[in-house]
Order: sequence, then structure tokens, then C-alpha cells
Amino acid sequence: MSFEGKTAWITGASSGIGAALAREWASRGANIVLSGRDEARLAEVAADLPTETLILPFDVRDDAAMWAATDKAVAWKGVDIFVANAGVSQRSAAVDTDIAVYREIIDIDLTAQIAATQALLPHVTERGSGHLLFISSIAGKVGVPMRTAYCAAKFGLAGYADALRAELSQSGVQVHVIYPGSVATDVSRNALTSDGSKRGRSDSVIDNGIPPLEAAQRIIDAVEAGQREIIVANGMEQAMGEMRRTPDQLLDQVAGMVAAGYMEKMKAEG
Repeated sequence: MSFEGKTAWITGASSGIGAALAREWASRGANIVLSGRDEARLAEVAADLPTETLILPFDVRDDAAMWAATDKAVAWKGVDIFVANAGVSQRSAAVDTDIAVYREIIDIDLTAQIAATQALLPHVTERGSGHLLFISSIAGKVGVPMRTAYCAAKFGLAGYADALRAELSQSGVQVHVIYPGSVATDVSRNALTSDGSKRGRSDSVIDNGIPPLEAAQRIIDAVEAGQREIIVANGMEQAMGEMRRTPDQLLDQVAGMVAAGYMEKMKAEG
């Protein structure tokens, strides 16, 4: 597979994994659409890219802005690759956490990512090709303490993506779920605490995690290889992810249900 001349649209692209994916895909010849809330930081990322770029800043929770951005991205060069990457983590015990924090994290990490994908679906299905990437987490495979809201959102995102993959299995559109472990980003520093405030500090596990560019290279190599579940982790985190990996046979079985007319039968039954 060559990414030369393809267009990759990445949300949460101003830093971390999102920015690293932009740089790596651009180095492989892809044009890049960058989205996030901070237009100035997106411009800094764009300035380093060797291919054509389009900056579409918006808050993922603003449906109107997201739909407008979708129209602009499609009109620019079409979208071959979409990465649902925007998100926020958590560092607080469930017993201490305000329900508003759950609603905010699930809105950003799950509902907004689904909404963005739904807006783009008519375009990719009409084209009959493309890649949809969902950035979940090892915490979307294994329940991790101090992250109950984050785990709920990331498990949910994987569930949506798995079901969507089955529905699109006859369309030519590929769906990939990414499960990063500790990557050296600001994820811990920006995580929400029990009252919704930012944690404001990182931790040694994250600081000593996989460099973002290495994570991006591993993700893109796995997309190129056609992997549906992509675990990007080391050590214990990798082992945990692999223990919860969905067998390819099961993914094939669900796709086979679609090929055999399952969806048509369900629709006919009303």
C-alpha cells in the first residue's frame, strides 16, 4: 500500500500521537488535514510538513463546526484516512469523581468521535475505499484504576468501531482500532481530576513511554499491513493488551454474518 497522494484527516492533531501521525504520514507522501481546538499549534505542526496541509480548527463537541469542517475536508481533496484521536484522560478514584466528569470525558472521547465519524461515513462509503482509525487505549481493553470514565469511553469507542467494521466489511472501507499503552505525551498532565480540573503534572510511566513518532510509525505500518486491532505498547502493557486481543477468527465470523445478509434480514424484519 502506498500513501502517496492520499489525504489523512487527523483530529487532536496539535500535539502527541496526532501530531506525530501527521508528520509520519506526510513523510510517506500523504496530504494532511489537521484539526484541533488550538489553531496556532496546528499551524506549527503544519509548518513542518513536506506535503499539502489544510487546517480545520474546531471543538469536537461543536456539532455544527464539525459538520462544516467535514464539508471542507471532503471538498478539499476527499478523505482517504480519518483518525478519531481527540480525547482527554482521567486521574481520579470513582468514589471521589463528580458525575459531570464522567459526562465530559464520555462526550469528548466517545460521543464526539462517533459524531465525527457519522458525518464522514456517507463520503467514504460512496467512494468505496478508505481507512477509519479510532484511538482507543490499553485502558479500552483492560479496566485500569483511577480511569473509570476514561475506560468506559475507550471501551465504548472500540465497541462502536468493531460494529462499524462489520457493517462496512463489504464496502471496501477498513476500520482499525488503536490501543496505545504509555506514550510520552501530555495525556497525564491534561487528565481530568475528580472535580474536572486538569491534573497539571505528568508521571514517570508516561514520561518514559514510547516516543510519539515511534508510536506513529508502528500505527501506520500496522494500517499498511491491514491489521484491525493495533496494540502499541511495551512490556506489561503490551502483554495485557495481547491477553484481551479479539481473535481474528471472531472478527471474520462477524463480518461473515454481514456477507451472508444479516443486515438485510434485520431491516426486512423491521
